[in-house]
Amino acid sequence: MIHTDILYWYGIAASFYLTSCLVFIIVRWFHTCQAPKHQRSYIWPDRKLQVAIYMIGFILLPYILNPTNPKAWTLWKMYFPGTYYFYAGALLFCYFGSVKQWNSWKNANWISAIVVSIAMAPLMLDAWIPGGILKPGVSKIWNKVVIATTIVMIGYCALAVWQVRRWINETRDENYSNPDDFPEVFARRVWLAPVWFTPLIWPGVIFDSPRIMAVCNVLLAFFNITMLLIAMPPWRRMDMVVDTEDDSTEQEEDWHDAQAIERAKKIIEEIENYVKKGKGFLDPHLKIDNVVEHCSYSRTYVSHVFKTRYGGFSRYVNRLRLEYYEHYIKQHPNVTKDAAAQESGFSSYIAYYKAKERLEHE
Repeated sequence: MIHTDILYWYGIAASFYLTSCLVFIIVRWFHTCQAPKHQRSYIWPDRKLQVAIYMIGFILLPYILNPTNPKAWTLWKMYFPGTYYFYAGALLFCYFGSVKQWNSWKNANWISAIVVSIAMAPLMLDAWIPGGILKPGVSKIWNKVVIATTIVMIGYCALAVWQVRRWINETRDENYSNPDDFPEVFARRVWLAPVWFTPLIWPGVIFDSPRIMAVCNVLLAFFNITMLLIAMPPWRRMDMVVDTEDDSTEQEEDWHDAQAIERAKKIIEEIENYVKKGKGFLDPHLKIDNVVEHCSYSRTYVSHVFKTRYGGFSRYVNRLRLEYYEHYIKQHPNVTKDAAAQESGFSSYIAYYKAKERLEHE
């Protein structure tokens, strides 16, 4: 009777978790929305990685099939701390790193993936192969190896959290030209997810209790679905609160100074050449940093010119885009509004509408 209860309750609780992973995989892979399909890699940059990560959870099947197997239990309790921090760091870097066009995360992810795979492989084989491959003494030593790997991955995940937080802070200095170019609202919702989940992934190791772990499994399943609901609507997570106020404390320059005036003229000329004449505004992911690369002065001076002469970077760029949109739609009356918006430098018609509404109410 005890065996039956354990098999039923612990197995069912564990199956809740894997079922939530399966739901996440199916919805995340097939969910689309009205977003342009050719922009899929930009709108869903973490889509394939999320699916792959949640599929890896199915290596835990031996515990669901036989929760009384000590080797399957060892795999189950060590899996969560051993892999979670890598998963969290990888997903944060993949999504927000792709949005930021920051490719340095890829090498770090591959190295971390190899380290975690080496640490978890013996426990997986020990649970899947009848009779196992690890002796009890070796299994205890290897559990310590997994814990050591987890500590390293906590550092890796902390780096990802710190980097995403930096990118969130960047939205305050008007670095982006499109209102949906950096999903600040979504970022604020998920950047601390590794902290939220931590209390649910350690009890199995700390207490070595299948009963406590069963409760955590149900809660993890619930949070998996919650995270899915947060991540599912792409346009909802791409809402961005654009703050056009310059929070910098830099001292205002005296624009009556002859040297400052000459510098401003030079910067204005370089901005016009790149953004307007060179049609840089047609890049849907144009950032002020891209403009700075084509100017002879630092970001501080260029940003100051945008604010004082044009009313702000995004305001100037989006005015050009709106003008281009009006001309384009007249010359191509049969084109869809979404296509015209994309041709005009907006990432979508929704981005066009937000920019138009914002400028009209200023």
